[in-house]
Amino acid sequence: MSAFTYPDELAIVPLTKQLNATVSVPGSKSITNRALVLAALTKMDVDLRLVGALRSEDTEVMVAALRQLGFNVDPRWDEVEPTVHFPYQERATIPANSADLFVANSGTTMRFLTAMVAAGIGRYRLDGVQRMRERPIQDLLDSLNQMRGIRAWSESGNSCPPVVVETTGAITDRPIKVRAGISSQFLSGLMLVAPHFSENGEPVTIEVEGPLVSEPYIEMTLAMMKQWDYGAEKTGPSCFRVWDNGQHNPVSYVIEPDASAASYFWAAAAIAGGRVTVSGLNRQSIQGDVRFVDVLQQMGCRVEECDAGITVHGKPLRGLDVDMNAISDTVMTLAAVACFAEGPTTIRNVGHIRHKETDRIAALATELRKLGAAVEERPDGLTIAPRPLKGCAVDTYNDHRMAMSLALVGLKVPGVVIRNPGCVAKTYPGFWQDLDRLR
Repeated sequence: MSAFTYPDELAIVPLTKQLNATVSVPGSKSITNRALVLAALTKMDVDLRLVGALRSEDTEVMVAALRQLGFNVDPRWDEVEPTVHFPYQERATIPANSADLFVANSGTTMRFLTAMVAAGIGRYRLDGVQRMRERPIQDLLDSLNQMRGIRAWSESGNSCPPVVVETTGAITDRPIKVRAGISSQFLSGLMLVAPHFSENGEPVTIEVEGPLVSEPYIEMTLAMMKQWDYGAEKTGPSCFRVWDNGQHNPVSYVIEPDASAASYFWAAAAIAGGRVTVSGLNRQSIQGDVRFVDVLQQMGCRVEECDAGITVHGKPLRGLDVDMNAISDTVMTLAAVACFAEGPTTIRNVGHIRHKETDRIAALATELRKLGAAVEERPDGLTIAPRPLKGCAVDTYNDHRMAMSLALVGLKVPGVVIRNPGCVAKTYPGFWQDLDRLR
């Protein structure tokens, strides 16, 4: 694990001046874990390097699981640009025929690997922390069980992990149907592995039944598969097709900076005033969360893009009514900003975030009320009405995004204390050091 250490509680010291900072955030967790799966599954005749990979709990448990599955994975986290090497090896799709995998609370690792091991031959079990055992995965299991040669089930019978997958090599010659109203990762996991489910090398079709949340993450998966020289396309509003064209060239794949992590620093400019540039990102990013700057712009901030990155200039803020389904990982960041706006902010269509590391809607409502905001909680979102704020100790529910977002309030309000600040290690181990550099 990372070398960072964390206190039990961390007091946030308010800023005493407007910001004027340029920040570099680490590599994208979402891209890193997708790239790790693609690197493991893609047969290449040379060594492969993932450059700028994120080192965090979520990516380290993915690396550890891939090693247990028999893949030759060599993370070099201490390089100037952290890199994960995949030395060339002759391998089956999944080298190991059995494994008991622990994924902590990494949703991408649980969902991607549950789909991935279906392409193997053997028996695989996947488990995690208590919260992971409360996060539904039945929709993905139902999709896997549509194929020949596989049985996948929830060991406890409650539609949640632990998950057991017994497979002789899942095969299909018909469309795979999936429900993705709880998590888009069910669909992404299937897409990443689907070329290995083909019976005769033909494209595999995946059809989404019902609503699809967080669509930009599906666009990310499609874009990455194309970058890795797989065939991948959206053929209809709820229909996708993927295939292996047999030619794979990315011997070095560069991971973008994490746009979700960038949102905290853009939000800091909105709250504290001044300007913050996050380097290495632009609106052409394959990460949907870069669109968070557009929401800040609607609230009154000035946003500019240049070769260095994207800069947010803090201006007087006004509340807004916004559908955050597409960029739901930034809901908590926006909630912190909303506390300093003129007028209420309503966040809609994000009911699925109740199934994340915590019930994020309920947790936000509870903690923002402690800080003095007026919050109306609804099944699919919340409305935040600014009121005079007061410092207090806030709970993070072992949720990295709760910790990083609530800390932003403390940049302006004295007395904010973050309990369990170490939970940021899940995706951004060095967050507190980077936040402190704003001074």
